[in-house]
Amino acid sequence: MANTRAFASRLAVVACGIAAALSAPALAGETPKHGGILTYVIPADAPPSFDAQREETYATIHAAAPFYSTLIRANPMDPASPVMVCDLCTEMPKPTDGGRTYTFTIRQGVKFADGSTLTADDVAASWNKIIFPPRGVISPRQSNFLMVDSVKATSPTTVVFHLKFATDAFIPALADPYAWIYSKAKLDKDIHWYEKNIDGTGPFRFVRYDIGQSITGVRNPDYFRKGLPYLDGFKGIFAPKQATRVDAIRSDRAAIEFRGFPPSVRDELKEDLGDKIAVQESDWNCGGLVTPNHKRKPFDDPRVRRALSLAINRWGDAPALSKIAIVHTVGGLTFPDSPLAPSKAQLEQIAGYWPDINKSRAEARRLLKEAGAENLSFTLLNRNVDQPYKYYGIWLVDQWAKIGVHATQRVLPTGPWFSAMRAEDFDVTVEGNCQNVVNPLADVGKYLPHTISSGNYGNFEDQHEIDLYNQMLRELDKTKQKALLLAFNKYVLDTQAHGIFLLWWRRIVPYRSYVKGWKIGPSHYVNQDLGTVWLDK
Repeated sequence: MANTRAFASRLAVVACGIAAALSAPALAGETPKHGGILTYVIPADAPPSFDAQREETYATIHAAAPFYSTLIRANPMDPASPVMVCDLCTEMPKPTDGGRTYTFTIRQGVKFADGSTLTADDVAASWNKIIFPPRGVISPRQSNFLMVDSVKATSPTTVVFHLKFATDAFIPALADPYAWIYSKAKLDKDIHWYEKNIDGTGPFRFVRYDIGQSITGVRNPDYFRKGLPYLDGFKGIFAPKQATRVDAIRSDRAAIEFRGFPPSVRDELKEDLGDKIAVQESDWNCGGLVTPNHKRKPFDDPRVRRALSLAINRWGDAPALSKIAIVHTVGGLTFPDSPLAPSKAQLEQIAGYWPDINKSRAEARRLLKEAGAENLSFTLLNRNVDQPYKYYGIWLVDQWAKIGVHATQRVLPTGPWFSAMRAEDFDVTVEGNCQNVVNPLADVGKYLPHTISSGNYGNFEDQHEIDLYNQMLRELDKTKQKALLLAFNKYVLDTQAHGIFLLWWRRIVPYRSYVKGWKIGPSHYVNQDLGTVWLDK
């Protein structure tokens, strides 16, 4: 009973911050200017599709988020804040039924780009596609909503979420920036329509997409937030090579790249351009991992998976890697800046995090011999994005060589890389667990079996892991949450080594100082609709 009251109290605090958040100016002390075209670079060759509900990459978000709205979102003026704000709803609801029912009132008069009016039916249809996808529909963040029992539009302006149990994870999960609201009519006609087409209610309207080259948008005159956006339009240029992106910012052919650069690029641009460059930095709710394909031998053996983790010198190599790549912090599955994250002493009890790397590698060689996998050779699937995938690949090949393992890289563009993982066409892959609003309980859902989390490509089943996660998700006491998260970390990273976590990232965004009204947060997915961005020139 006390936990339920505490839960309701926390949600009341969330609701109280909304009016101030929505009335905040672009930035304190500045007067926004209307007009201008923002040109920015997107560090990818092309998005796999335009349906954010099915995708897992910033390539989709950075290309098309300006065309869409969500039900709730992080505060664009303070994206790191735990206080969520309304986007398509009118006010944040207070939970009822012991924290198991949330009733949202939907804004009236909101229009899609095709001229049709948005109603609660569109919101409910979008969320049902995300939480309860039909056969043949991919929904990578479905596991974030295991607590949801139903989503219903009870009137043209009312959507009700019924939960199976009260949990701290629900509201942060609901602020998913991938959860774009689509037209029910279009989904009913073709549930895959949004993969190749764009029609949203966001601050901009779609103009043109040149495959692998650029995407452009123009100010939406019917946008429901009066006075926004400030920009006349935007152009996003796809540029997978870091050198191309840096040169574009240096020459002012582009003003910003929203994902992030390593410290060396920040220093280089500041030295070259002085006060013409501004910089924002943040801890990043994003980390790299290695996923072995459990369906391929010998990676079905936890001893082999554990050996691959034990070989990696995280503590010793992180400082040097952080100077050339966007990696930064040694940690487990839980965002290191969270009070629920394991301590350094607790991490050092997990295989792969032992302080003595020689002891770790000796144990790795012993495990490989015991498993009959001495002189192991395999292909490492990797993504052709330089930061940090290229550096991860080089590092891992070197680390595994130190225990007698020979890995050869197979590097693919973003789309084929996802396709290969989804088709189970790999031995071991380098990927990332990049989440949005920091939500420690839900963020580790990525590591659940594929039948629960379609974003997990390990191809295994593990009921004990699912049971542990469900227990953790239902727990409202913070001390017990932390203990359960530690147990989850130990089980996934050590006992079973289902995943091999590498390093957490540091987000550094240098940009032309005339870009205003954008605030960095711990996610490169959040705050990307460009609605509050303006140009001081």
